[in-house]
Amino acid sequence: MDNKKVKTIIISCIAGIAVLTAAMNSFTVVQSGHTGVVVVMGKVTGETFSDGMHLKAPFISTVVKMDNQVQKTEVETSAVSKDLQTVSANVAINYHLSADQSADVYKNIGMGYIDKILAPAIHEATKAVMAKYSAEQLITQRGSVSIEIQTLLTEKTSGYGIIVDELNLTNFDFSAEFNAAIEAKQVAEQNKIKANTEKEQRVIEAEAAASEKTIAANAEAEARKAIAEAEAEAMRVKAEAEAEAMRVKAEAEAEANKKISESLNSDVLNNKAIEKWNGAYPEVVAGDGSNMLISIDGDSKNENTGGNIVNSSENE
Repeated sequence: MDNKKVKTIIISCIAGIAVLTAAMNSFTVVQSGHTGVVVVMGKVTGETFSDGMHLKAPFISTVVKMDNQVQKTEVETSAVSKDLQTVSANVAINYHLSADQSADVYKNIGMGYIDKILAPAIHEATKAVMAKYSAEQLITQRGSVSIEIQTLLTEKTSGYGIIVDELNLTNFDFSAEFNAAIEAKQVAEQNKIKANTEKEQRVIEAEAAASEKTIAANAEAEARKAIAEAEAEAMRVKAEAEAEAMRVKAEAEAEANKKISESLNSDVLNNKAIEKWNGAYPEVVAGDGSNMLISIDGDSKNENTGGNIVNSSENE
């Protein structure tokens, strides 16, 4: 093989390699959740690629992949509360880059947007919000404080294409003196709650005892009332029974007397008188001094004895 043929083969191989390299440099793949920022000869064109495969100018253009997925960062910061207490806190945020602003983020900030924009904004927003609250309020109203910091932080970073999705205050730390004061206050509050609870318990027990006495007194009064009503009812029933018995007895006696009266006549009466007569005639002194003999047949006999009472036995 002569030199000319060798040179031709070498040139063909170099050309093939160049074409293959150019072809490979003409394509780019953007992963899901990312945005490709097109840079031509070091200049950001403003053109962006979504996820997938794309054509680009070989050698003179590059595609920078910007992550638009949710990311997390945590910053330790400190602030001064409304009552001039030094507060240390850990601020954890979830954020993402706006896909529409990815080119501007890379052009104006670059890949160090956390240190340049996000972290300083977190410090500033935290200090600004915590200065509105007392140290005690920061503890008791942590949720409201977090929401307010997130709102302020979003206002500061959204213009740079950084969107804050969630913010959490994971820890508060105060000075030793303040922690001791908080602990003493909590102890005092607990003692107060305990005292109030014991007082309420005593009141409840006293009310329960008074209620039991009232219930017992009412029950006793009701029992006495029931007994009195029962006794009165028994007396009423007894009186009615006695009255009824007397009425029945009177009616029976009246009926008996009526029958006896109906059965009596002159013969019966005379017979009764004869049965009771002892054989002596009764004498009655008349007003004129004569004796009056009363016979059993109703006729009277007068005998003048000269004003003396004459016994029937002497006349005989």
